[in-house]
Amino acid sequence: MSSSDFSAGGGGAEAAPQSLADRTGYDELFLGPPVPLPKPAAADVETVILPYTHFTVVLRPDRRLAAATAVCIDGQRLLDDVPREDNWRLDPRLPAARQVGKEVYTDNTLDRGHLVRRLDPVWGERGEAVQANDDTFHFTNAAPQAAVFNQGKTLWQGLENYLLDHAAQFDRKLTVFTGPVLHDSDPPYRGMQVPLRFWKVAAFLQSGALASTAYVLDQSPDLTRDADRAFAGAKPGEPPPLGAFRTFQVPVVDIAELTLLDLGPLPAVDLMPPARAPETRWRRLESHDDIDLGS
Repeated sequence: MSSSDFSAGGGGAEAAPQSLADRTGYDELFLGPPVPLPKPAAADVETVILPYTHFTVVLRPDRRLAAATAVCIDGQRLLDDVPREDNWRLDPRLPAARQVGKEVYTDNTLDRGHLVRRLDPVWGERGEAVQANDDTFHFTNAAPQAAVFNQGKTLWQGLENYLLDHAAQFDRKLTVFTGPVLHDSDPPYRGMQVPLRFWKVAAFLQSGALASTAYVLDQSPDLTRDADRAFAGAKPGEPPPLGAFRTFQVPVVDIAELTLLDLGPLPAVDLMPPARAPETRWRRLESHDDIDLGS
């Protein structure tokens, strides 16, 4: 099946506190030049499009996780005083069996990792911002991540702020695509597969022209060990032994190839210089100062 709009029916899903019927989702003209929603490059990969407030989730029902998310961020209209309530819930527009819910995150060390960061869509009039905040707590906007807080994860969580402050030169606006790398070899756990990598592509206007940068967060096990043996050594009922977070800046085209997603015009406007030796193609980030935004 090809990409489709969201399907109706709760299928045992937890009730949402309000209807989602009025959500308009990601705006591909938010920056001016069109930046289309990421979609699988292959026509036979089924996706479900779920619009929320200022963002959209492109869900892969076969994996019960997002293939991609897309959010519009208006840096001049962000509200930072909307409280966090952690009221995670299923999306009632989709059967429960087609989305990962709380059962994956119970009695273990896995975090519900926001794909669209909670504060990114929280802008505009207050009611609109509060609604966007609440919308980010749907399980469709989460993926399992290691419950470890280190430098790599800190870098990852601060990328949007860094780019708003230092890269976006036109109205402080960004569109950000984020998702897990859904690989067939991802380790199984409680009826799903845990992604080992996450990706992010940011788009903005720089000097009046569309520009992009891309990043990868890696939580795979220690690469000095055999990953298959590490997964096999996990105790029954426990999540796979995830590693420490490592954050990289990578070419946008590598994200397209890694995820098999169509990223529209963004590979062609990547600010990361293309002429890199193979060993430095993926740039390990130790701080935001390591990010390459071109000349």
